[in-house]
Amino acid sequence: MLVTCSNCTKRFDIPDERLPMGKNIAFPCPVCKGTIHLDLTGKLSQNDSLRTDKKSNGYPTGEDLKKKILRHVKDLPPMPQTVLKAREIMANSNSDFKELANLFETDQAIAAKILRMANSPYYGYSGKITSIQRAAVVLGHKTLGELITMRGTAGLLGNKLVGYGLDSGALWKHSLAVAFGSRIIANKTKPALSNDAFTSGLIHDAGKLILDSYIEQRWELFEKFMTDSEHTFLDAEKKILELDHTEVASEVCKTWNIPEPLTVAIRYHHYPSQSNGSELAYIVHVADAIAMMTGLGMGIDGTLYQMDDTAMAFLNLQEKDVNDIMGNVLEAVQKISEQ
Repeated sequence: MLVTCSNCTKRFDIPDERLPMGKNIAFPCPVCKGTIHLDLTGKLSQNDSLRTDKKSNGYPTGEDLKKKILRHVKDLPPMPQTVLKAREIMANSNSDFKELANLFETDQAIAAKILRMANSPYYGYSGKITSIQRAAVVLGHKTLGELITMRGTAGLLGNKLVGYGLDSGALWKHSLAVAFGSRIIANKTKPALSNDAFTSGLIHDAGKLILDSYIEQRWELFEKFMTDSEHTFLDAEKKILELDHTEVASEVCKTWNIPEPLTVAIRYHHYPSQSNGSELAYIVHVADAIAMMTGLGMGIDGTLYQMDDTAMAFLNLQEKDVNDIMGNVLEAVQKISEQ
């Protein structure tokens, strides 16, 4: 519902589900601190109303619901500019570590992470690296790219998602598992896609951040739809919400200015055969399935997860490769979790 403060005239779009319909309410304006009064005892105006029916327990359905969900994609915080700028610098073959160091020094959290990792025993410089530029040289472009991407998404992906049955940090762990799995698979099949595979894997489930509250509201419908044990959670999303988290994720990617090849991979990571041959889509798809096998951050939607029958052959992977990838993924996630 669009609400206007009578004092400063600032307008706010408040989700209908947060409003106690049937009551008179008052709350302070976030801008001018004046009081906003709302009379919710009557019916919504024609502009604010949404089509509902009994099957949805009174919640909006169909095209109305879809438009509402996609409209709220913009509510997600933007991808930090440090991340976007760093990716731009690293994509330029003429850039150097000094340019990256100057950028990282503007973000204390990233700078601290870089210094801490460069001084870890793994690199053999424990306690000797004191400058960001030197740390950047020690870590290298690939590791730096991973660090800044993880930093840019950690806060968002660490939240609890009740609708998906994910505790705080669970989506983050699963996303890390898919990111590392995607990078490992890319290194085996298409090394040039390694960095893009990592990023795609890390944000492949960003759409869940938007859909979670809608699923929580309609949980009885989801539970009923899946009682026959033949439908996946993805089927339930499409049936009840009329769009799934991959479609929403592709809209999130547009908001975050993610390059199109990555957006396509994320959009079709559950059904890569529909991606018009996107190697990234197949890579993220298989990495997602392997992450489910590890059990890292698996929520309710992991039930009846289905791998595309053509995916392994498309990437020229064998069963033995899957076991090796699982072991490497578990080790990589554990290592990051201990940082």
